[in-house]
Amino acid sequence: MTGELGTLRLWLADFRAAVERKTADLDAEQLARRSVPPSSLSLLGLVRHLAQLEHHWFRRVLQQHPEETQLFVVDGDWESQFDGALADRDVVEEAFATWRATTAQADAWLDGLPDEALDVVIDPEGRIATIRDVFVQVLQEYARHLGHMDLLREVVDGRTGE
Repeated sequence: MTGELGTLRLWLADFRAAVERKTADLDAEQLARRSVPPSSLSLLGLVRHLAQLEHHWFRRVLQQHPEETQLFVVDGDWESQFDGALADRDVVEEAFATWRATTAQADAWLDGLPDEALDVVIDPEGRIATIRDVFVQVLQEYARHLGHMDLLREVVDGRTGE
C-alpha cells in the first residue's frame, strides 16, 4: 500500500495486531478482570468496544447503514460494552469473533477505496467531516485504548509493552 490511505491502513493494521498481542494467552477470567477499580475497563470490554467502534465508523457512518444497531450497546447504555464483558468462554469467543468480523468487513470495503476518497465529505457540519477524519478518529481511539490495554495486561499477569 502506498499513499496516504495506505499509510493510514498500515497504522490501523498495526494497532489491530497489537490488540491481538495484548490479549494473547489469557483465559476468560483474565480477559474480563476489572484490573483498576472502580473502573469497569477490562481487556475483554475493550475488545467489545473496539468492535463497536469499527462497526460504527466503517459500517454505520462510511457505508451509510445508520439503521444498524450499535454492537454490544444495550438499550443505549454505552457502559454495557464493558459491563457485559463477563468471564465466560462464549462471551470471549463472541467478542473476538465480532471484532475480527468487523475488521474484515471494514477492510473489504476499504480495499475498493481510492486514495483521493479521503477528502470525500460525509458531514460538512460535523467535527468529523471527511473520510480522513473518520480514519483519524479510529486511529486515535485505538492508540488511546492500546495504552489502557498495556496497563490492564500488566496488572493481570505482569506482561508489559511491546
